[in-house]
Amino acid sequence: MDEVTEGVQKLDFHHPYTPYNVQTQFMTTAYNVLQQGEGRVGILESPTGTGKSLSLICAALTWLRNHKKESYESSMTEAAKEFKDEPDWIVSRMLKRKHEELLRQWEEREARLKKIRAKEKMEEERRSKRRRIDDPSSGKASTGEQDDDQWLLEDADGQDASLDNEYSSSVGKETRELMEKLGFISSHKNEEEENVEENEVKIYYTSRTHSQLSQFIAELRRPTFPPSLPGSIIDENSSADSEGIKHVPLSSRQRLCINPSVSRLGSLAAINDRCSELQQPKAKGKCEFVPKSDNISQTHQFRDNVLATLPDIEDLFDLGKKLQVCPYYASRTAIPGAEIITLPYPLLLQKTARDALGIKLGGNVVIIDEAHNIMDAVANVYASEIGLRELRRARQMLGVYVKKFGKKLKGENRVMVAQVARVVDGLSEWLDNALKLKSEQGIVDPNALLKSKGIDQINMYKLIQYVQDSKLAYKIEGYVAQVEEQDDNNSAHPTSTTPVLHTLVSFLVSLNNLSSEGRIFYHKVPGKDQQDIKLSYLLLSPTHAFSSIAASARAVILAGGTMSPFADYTAHLFPDMDPGKITTLSCGHVIPSSNLCVWTLASSKPKTGDASRVEFEFSFQKRSDKVMVRELGVAILNLCTVVPDGVVVFFPSYGYLDEVVKIWSEASSNPNPAAAASQPKSSIWERLQAKKSVFQETKGGSSSDEVLAQYSEAILGSSGGRGALLLSVVGGKMSEGINFSDRLGRCVVIVGLPYPNINSPDWKARIEYIESTTLERLSASASASSSTAVLSKAQMAAQAKQAARDFYENSCMRAVNQSIGRAIRHRNDYAAIVLADRRFAGARIREKLPGWIRGGMVDGSEDAGLGQMMGKLGGFFRGRKGS
Repeated sequence: MDEVTEGVQKLDFHHPYTPYNVQTQFMTTAYNVLQQGEGRVGILESPTGTGKSLSLICAALTWLRNHKKESYESSMTEAAKEFKDEPDWIVSRMLKRKHEELLRQWEEREARLKKIRAKEKMEEERRSKRRRIDDPSSGKASTGEQDDDQWLLEDADGQDASLDNEYSSSVGKETRELMEKLGFISSHKNEEEENVEENEVKIYYTSRTHSQLSQFIAELRRPTFPPSLPGSIIDENSSADSEGIKHVPLSSRQRLCINPSVSRLGSLAAINDRCSELQQPKAKGKCEFVPKSDNISQTHQFRDNVLATLPDIEDLFDLGKKLQVCPYYASRTAIPGAEIITLPYPLLLQKTARDALGIKLGGNVVIIDEAHNIMDAVANVYASEIGLRELRRARQMLGVYVKKFGKKLKGENRVMVAQVARVVDGLSEWLDNALKLKSEQGIVDPNALLKSKGIDQINMYKLIQYVQDSKLAYKIEGYVAQVEEQDDNNSAHPTSTTPVLHTLVSFLVSLNNLSSEGRIFYHKVPGKDQQDIKLSYLLLSPTHAFSSIAASARAVILAGGTMSPFADYTAHLFPDMDPGKITTLSCGHVIPSSNLCVWTLASSKPKTGDASRVEFEFSFQKRSDKVMVRELGVAILNLCTVVPDGVVVFFPSYGYLDEVVKIWSEASSNPNPAAAASQPKSSIWERLQAKKSVFQETKGGSSSDEVLAQYSEAILGSSGGRGALLLSVVGGKMSEGINFSDRLGRCVVIVGLPYPNINSPDWKARIEYIESTTLERLSASASASSSTAVLSKAQMAAQAKQAARDFYENSCMRAVNQSIGRAIRHRNDYAAIVLADRRFAGARIREKLPGWIRGGMVDGSEDAGLGQMMGKLGGFFRGRKGS
């Protein structure tokens, strides 16, 4: 055991409860990754229900406070070295003065924040916390008062092109100077003038959804940590014995805008454009909430309230309304003093978004929670799509706009609007022709796409820059919406229009940045009236997009409940990183081993040579075998007999679920003709419904919440004695984020392995990309190596194919592991997990299951059959009656 690890294990992580062993293991590993720093990466798995979020908080903030102490003490040592030739009393006085200055600054800040906390607590006792109440009609200007000229494009010389980020690119000199003072945009100060807190290490924490961030913030309020002051100062000053956590939540304008005339626009792109436009030097009706000279006091008050109160996004919105200052911009003033900053995936994963928010990852810590889907999240951030219907709508909107303002457009504006129209026509022409293709989907040659209407002759970079700077999309869509409102005589309710021009610009950005890591696809979409066809951009690999994060940050921690299998993260997020800098951990569960029973159901009967034995293999080639599907129905019917309360069954796809239900619904469903003759001719479907209330998830998701509510009521309600059966899909809404704890999920059944369709154009492109890049990497490594043991071309090709196969298989297993994780949700929970497919018995597949699942597997279950499974599960649940 190295000294660092040994030292970490002796630490107090200030966990608010007595931590389980797996929590201590998790915190120790996370702390060790942060302590080693220097571009370290931790990939940590801790099952849902083991207090992962709280463990992350305790490890990260304990390290941060200790790091601050060590940094200060180190600076004192360095300062003393500079005075090594001076008398001891001079050195002592200098150090004392530095100690006193640090303490004074700390006490002033903490006193200010403590006063705010006390005030907030008093207000909380008098009233319940205010929450945002949306009022679509509030602040809506009468269309009769609107001036059509507000939609007219400004001449090029009216725009300030000297500023280079998302919100500073459209502000006047006075506003810019103020924003520099407030820290919203970078200024040209000398380093000595910067706020010291700017250089302190910060923790950037991100998760997938707004609700997950809110849950994390609730956990953040549980622990308390000692102050970051050195121990010698704390010992001398008893008042310095506690320090609140400084936290800032960041979000988009869509969630934080308090200007009703802007927030009512709905789409994020339109809100961003309108907000920026209102800060133009020549803008009419400038936003009154943007920080400026006459509300700088409220802005500072906003900052101090944020740092004092551990707010979530709703609290930020309410505080902004209360102080009448923009939460989106004012929250930036709190960043220098923050220790931990929470933000959703897109704001961290996209460099342009980080730059716009002033996020500097250099030397800071990045924690990505729910990181099992981080590769998909990166792809989604960079994905874009445009359809033929949207392009036709865009062309119509351009026509309406040009008809009104065409004669007023001058110079560059006239040329650029014409070029946008030409791009729309060119893409529309290509899609019109693609509708005649026999294939429903395929890969698009970007060169062929750009030849339509001569789009390749247009400087696409310049066009995109113009559209973004001029707010063309917002102006055209805003004007057309106003015209349609007036035509409908419906001024009280603005017409909702899809922001098609913003969608077009996003696609053009992808098209312009197309590299070896991306592909463009077309796919036909059935419609009520007529078929539509869409172009979509897919990022094949997250490596390049994620590399700027990994290269900048002091340390990156990927954490999740089901991170297995780990190989993809190292191969596709950190392919060039020294393996010695990557730490992986798969924690066990906090439940007793007796609370979990995992059974591999490989066949209907044991391996005894019985001719009626049916082997379960739900591969694409075999899964339509009616005999096997009926035997699966019999197995689930038996499960419903011995499993109390809720049973959740996950199928590979919605299409296959429908196919199975159809077979189960057929009469005479017993595969044995002799048995069928002696039994009532009821279908398996009817017999399942007689055992439990049966519910089925359907594609589309609109009714998923209703289905889940009905399923829960059937188990937990007054008539829930016989329990319920829920038929769901791996990768569907029920397989991720839904909590089937306790009685809602006493048994989870996984039917087959949900491999993606390898013949689809997108998966073909992914496989080809991984093979080619792996081959390039192996070839480059071979060329640089002086070793005689260099792989042959055939060996390298084989390894490249294996890498692609692993990626394909790992994608399937991540989805399986997410579904499995729906059942056990806390220490006292218990459940059975049935893996219904003989392929789950293979060593390669088993290795890709989480460690706690492998630990709960019943030895030899793959060679047993349904009868032995019933005996085992019957005993398992009888032993837990009343628990």
